Amino acid sequence: MPTPVIALIVVAVLVVIVVGIYNGLVTKRNRIDEANAQIQVQLKRRHDLIPNLVNAVKGYMDFEKGVLTQVTEARAGAIAAGAQGPAQQAQAENVLTGALRSLFAVVENYPTLKANENVLALQEQLTTTENQISFSRQNYNASVLEYNNTLQTFPNVLIAGPFGFSKREFFAAEPEAAEVPVVNLQ
Repeated sequence: MPTPVIALIVVAVLVVIVVGIYNGLVTKRNRIDEANAQIQVQLKRRHDLIPNLVNAVKGYMDFEKGVLTQVTEARAGAIAAGAQGPAQQAQAENVLTGALRSLFAVVENYPTLKANENVLALQEQLTTTENQISFSRQNYNASVLEYNNTLQTFPNVLIAGPFGFSKREFFAAEPEAAEVPVVNLQ
C-alpha cells in the first residue's frame, strides 16, 4: 500500500475519533443543560407556591410577621440568585429552605392553621416540590460528574480545551439544608 493512502487512512481515523469525542462532549453538555432546566422548573414551582402559603397563613399569624418577612425575603433572594450560577443559587435556596422550616415550625403552634385545608394542601405541594428538587439536583450533579470526568480524561482533554468545553459546577446543598422540611400535622 502506498504511503499517501496509509497517511490518508490515519488522518481519516483521527478525524472520526475527534468528531466522536466532540459529539460526545456536546451530548453530555446538553444533558447538563437539560438537567439544570429541570431544577429551574422545580425551583420556579417552589417560588410560585411560597406566596400562596404566606397569604394563607398571614391572617392567622398577626404577630409572627418576622417569619413571613424572612420567607418573602429569602424567596426574593433565591429568585435573584438564579442568574448567578449553581453555587450562588444553591446557597440562596438553602436560605429559603431554612426560612420555610421556620415557617412550618411556627405553623405547628396554631391548631386552627394546621387544620386549614389550604395550608395543608400548600404544605403537601411544597414537600413534593422539595423532593422533586432533590431528585433534579441529584440528576444534574450526576450529569456534571460524568461530563467533568469525560473532559479530564485522555484523549478528550486534548479536544475539550481547544473546542471551548469547560468544567461545570455542581449544584451543592449545604448538608443540613439538604433535608426536606418536616411537616408534622398531628
